[in-house]
Amino acid sequence: MAYSIEEMTAKGVAKLRAKAASITASWNAAKSRMIAGYEATPFGPTRKGNYRSGVQAATHRTDPEKWERNWPAKMRE
Repeated sequence: MAYSIEEMTAKGVAKLRAKAASITASWNAAKSRMIAGYEATPFGPTRKGNYRSGVQAATHRTDPEKWERNWPAKMRE
């Protein structure tokens, strides 16, 4: 079944909106794993501390409107 880009965009953005809270919750839950993974690198304590602080302070946001604008443009390239 063939769909137009507009139909695919509408379907995709609806799915993104439905999953947005779950995506953000998963990202927040992964912060400790991100930090642990970086701690295993050979970088020094200053670099690791900066990374840790940055990840702890970071917030995740999902932007369905941006996706809805950019995805069709990318598919038409």
